[in-house]
Amino acid sequence: MVQPSSGTPRPPGPPLVAPTEEEWRAMAPAERERLLVQILDALSDPRRAMAEGRPHHKAKGRAIDMLTLHFGSTGRVIYLAEELAVLYPGEDVFVPDILAVLDVPQPEDDPRMAWVVADEGKGLSLVLEVLHQGNRTKDLVANVEVYARLRIPEYFVYDRLRQQVHGYRLPGPDAGRYQRIVPQMGRYTSAVLGLDLAVSGGKLQFFHGMAELFGSADLIGRLQGMMTDLEARAEQAQAQAEQAMEGLRGAILAALRMRGIPCPDEAHARVHSCQEPATLQRWLLQAMSAGSLADVFAE
Repeated sequence: MVQPSSGTPRPPGPPLVAPTEEEWRAMAPAERERLLVQILDALSDPRRAMAEGRPHHKAKGRAIDMLTLHFGSTGRVIYLAEELAVLYPGEDVFVPDILAVLDVPQPEDDPRMAWVVADEGKGLSLVLEVLHQGNRTKDLVANVEVYARLRIPEYFVYDRLRQQVHGYRLPGPDAGRYQRIVPQMGRYTSAVLGLDLAVSGGKLQFFHGMAELFGSADLIGRLQGMMTDLEARAEQAQAQAEQAMEGLRGAILAALRMRGIPCPDEAHARVHSCQEPATLQRWLLQAMSAGSLADVFAE
């Protein structure tokens, strides 16, 4: 049984092993919850997060943000989670950076403390690890063997430090060893996600066909750019409209001069203060045939 942690740093110990399915079924709900709390407490290690650093956290958060937005907009049923403990019966507990499970709805307020295979009735469909300053042997050797043995169909590693993607896939449902995914034009295809993964612009990027997926920050930046562009266009249109009206005012006064109709200061001010293009157009048409100032301003 997992022992709860104390306030002092925990010395390295053996891996945490999940209960077998029979053991899990024999537990009362309160016992299961206590066990999960103990497991999560034993797994929590702030030193690990500090060792990985902010680049690891940002890359992981950006990836799940893009995936969540994409699948939320397409309506595809897929469960995504970040750093959720996973319990396969009788196996070492592990906490992947990002996991995906097909055909499981994504709740708005997820009550899960962990992904317990004995409860869910199915294992993971995909795991994505972000490697920065972490354990390369764990992500690129040990996990490749363990995840394949657990029949996780796909496994990807984004090596942020070296700007590489590693992809692995089971060749069949009964296979116990991964095959490397061969990139096409620098992209690694995920059959589970229906997306391609690639390093682009120094970041992990997802592609749906030729379309690049965007995260919240990308979309906000694009929206701000669009708003700035619209404001600039509106200002330009306003300037053009004002220029056109000024041209109409000048044409009215020129028509009056050509017809020898006096234009006192009051009439001059009335023409220049008018802000209605339709009114200016009417005055211009009337000025071209007017015999007096009253004819110009006639309704």
